[in-house]
Amino acid sequence: MPSYAIIGAQWGDEGKGKITDYLAEKADVVVRFQGGDNAGHTIYANGHKFALHLLPSGSIRPHTLNILGNGMVINPVSLSLEIKTLKGVGLTPTIAISNRAHVILPHHIEKDKENEKTQNIGTTLKGIGPAYMDKVGRTGLRMGAFVNEALFEAYLRNDQTHDLTEEKIKALLDTYAPFQKELAPMVQDTSYLLSEAFKKDQFILFEGAQGTLLDIDHGTYPYVTSSATSAAGIPQGAGVSPKQIQKVLGVVKAYTTRVGEGTLVSEMNEELAHQIREKGNEYGTTTGRPRRIGYLDLVALKHAHRVNQFDALILTLFDVLSGIHPLKLVIAYDYHGTRLDTFPAEPEILAECTPIFETLEGFDEDLSTLSDYNQLPQAAKLYLKAIEKHTGIPVGMISVGKHREQTLRMTNIL
Repeated sequence: MPSYAIIGAQWGDEGKGKITDYLAEKADVVVRFQGGDNAGHTIYANGHKFALHLLPSGSIRPHTLNILGNGMVINPVSLSLEIKTLKGVGLTPTIAISNRAHVILPHHIEKDKENEKTQNIGTTLKGIGPAYMDKVGRTGLRMGAFVNEALFEAYLRNDQTHDLTEEKIKALLDTYAPFQKELAPMVQDTSYLLSEAFKKDQFILFEGAQGTLLDIDHGTYPYVTSSATSAAGIPQGAGVSPKQIQKVLGVVKAYTTRVGEGTLVSEMNEELAHQIREKGNEYGTTTGRPRRIGYLDLVALKHAHRVNQFDALILTLFDVLSGIHPLKLVIAYDYHGTRLDTFPAEPEILAECTPIFETLEGFDEDLSTLSDYNQLPQAAKLYLKAIEKHTGIPVGMISVGKHREQTLRMTNIL
């Protein structure tokens, strides 16, 4: 059976949750391998809207094992609430949590808020960065120790970093006792679970959070998240071999969005951005922040492809482009008279780039009711072909609405 990586090809919010849920119909295992509850995956299924932040998107499917990998940072309170929310609508997901995943505690959230006052990165204030800082600094708390009462208390009493008073320690022990009891049965060696799943030839999906351009190494640093969001993060964050990832699928919006600070070269004028924002509901799942809107940036997309080597693109929210005239693709950047075909690493250079467009004819037809690629208007087909021409990546699937059935397959690569 195949193993697929589902990776965001932009700045996150590409619709990975819907695509993972769609492919999870036949999946045995779905794995989150990085990030925390700064992620937000929205799924519409069974008459409900699900906003997942920590749980893999396979949690909506009753037969799927959902793994929270060692590369994640987990807020136990948030995870418990998410599980209870699903149970409230009759879902009981099968969950395994890596004993090597790190834990977010209140002081991480406090530190995140304090840092943001001076750094102005645009974080979600969930404590993600500080938790990863403790991990890299070798002072963090892992889930295996968290669910062990004696080890958790010993960790708090030996902590030399966060100025925990006796009063704070007792409060933390009392606060987290019910969460330890709830989550302990789920905590195990998930790398071993995955090795057994591969031996059984099971269908495995690795679900990325955020997007490649928020990757700590390959994104628009310093306006990035604190983890490896590309496919390269899977072996480290899930405890598998790189050889075990068979295909990498890049999820990309039909246009570009971004939240937080940093340059967006392809940014539209606000009137057009507002039109797309309202039609596409471009507000953050986790924060509710309005997303900035731009034309589809193929320079950024080719950079994401170089890092991930996508076997196919999955284009989402294509229906939102109906009624936009003309359509534009950013095919290169202009930097003080010099054409740039590759994505600059330095934010100072990126900030001074302007887009070079290829202009295409728009379309007015409603795509949301279509069931086959051949039903697309000619202008829509030409838009897809232009993306394939400039990037060299086949478009394997199109999403034309928020529901599972509003998904068109274009190639047999999936």
